[in-house]
Amino acid sequence: MKLFKKPKSAFYWYDFTVRDKRYRGSTKETNAARAGKIAGLKLAAALQGNDPLDRKAPTLREFSSRFLEWVKTARLEPDTQRYYRNGWKLLEPTSITGIRINRITPDDAEALRFSGSPSNGNNALRTLRRMLNKAQEWKLIERAPEFKLFKEEGRSLRLDDEAERKLLPVAEQPLKDIIVLMRDSGMRNVRELYRMRVENIDWDNKVIFNPNSKTDKGRRFIPMSERAFVLLKSRCKGRTEGWVFQSRYRGKHIGAAFVNRQWVRARKAAGLPKTLVLYCARHDFGTYVMSKTGNLKAVMDTMGHSDVKIAMTYQHPELAIVRDAINSRHTLRHTGSNDNQVST
Repeated sequence: MKLFKKPKSAFYWYDFTVRDKRYRGSTKETNAARAGKIAGLKLAAALQGNDPLDRKAPTLREFSSRFLEWVKTARLEPDTQRYYRNGWKLLEPTSITGIRINRITPDDAEALRFSGSPSNGNNALRTLRRMLNKAQEWKLIERAPEFKLFKEEGRSLRLDDEAERKLLPVAEQPLKDIIVLMRDSGMRNVRELYRMRVENIDWDNKVIFNPNSKTDKGRRFIPMSERAFVLLKSRCKGRTEGWVFQSRYRGKHIGAAFVNRQWVRARKAAGLPKTLVLYCARHDFGTYVMSKTGNLKAVMDTMGHSDVKIAMTYQHPELAIVRDAINSRHTLRHTGSNDNQVST
């Protein structure tokens, strides 16, 4: 194997032949020792018959066909498949799709901008990250670049008693029942509540079993409040099996798009801000239960969290508790001062 420098090039180049096929290219390294290691890796790959590091890498757009086919056939959750497909739709109009995948740098990724919220942009960036990692796994590139995601701010709004009072009179069904159940159970709406089945409700012990989760922790029993119990009894109407929230399409449960349309109409009619989303009802559940029990483990178990950091994002500070504590201190100080004056 020959390692050399070209005129007007700062990099070391390699040149070798395996099975009558010549391999020649730049190591992209200026250090001789590191260049030798890169050349050695390329030689090893060629000897093993892999040869991918020396083929002309496809552009991101060309590579997308293979990636999307993998998304379609891999053992991925339906929500994950939709996430990557949507991520590609966000990436497709950008200039990065014309760059060859072995030339995409962290700067290229971090220069991308997308409309909507930071979570929308991170949908695209996480998809790009997955695409490049698959390209590395399939030996189309040597190493997938690492890049930062957009900073996402935690939700600060809660779908509290006041919001519920405004929403229920203007909400349609099934949104009206969904609001109540999310606030009283803390269930995730799309993955858990919309997929609830009658046979997973234990009426005698007043608990709901949730089997739909990405993690073992998410598979859990959820206690029913009295109003949730009455609501579900009425909705199930003596049925022993099937979807609790049935779609108009036979054999299917309701979908997120249908409920979201109802939510947008109800939120507007109630005069509530656009930043209030239905998922805020889950945040309200976590905050309220934490403030009443002080038991983080119980909240984590009920909400299906395995990571304390994740669970803490739902525990919004109860400012009233802090305010009352400070007020009581000043009240005691003021009372003590008066008592001293009287005794004097």
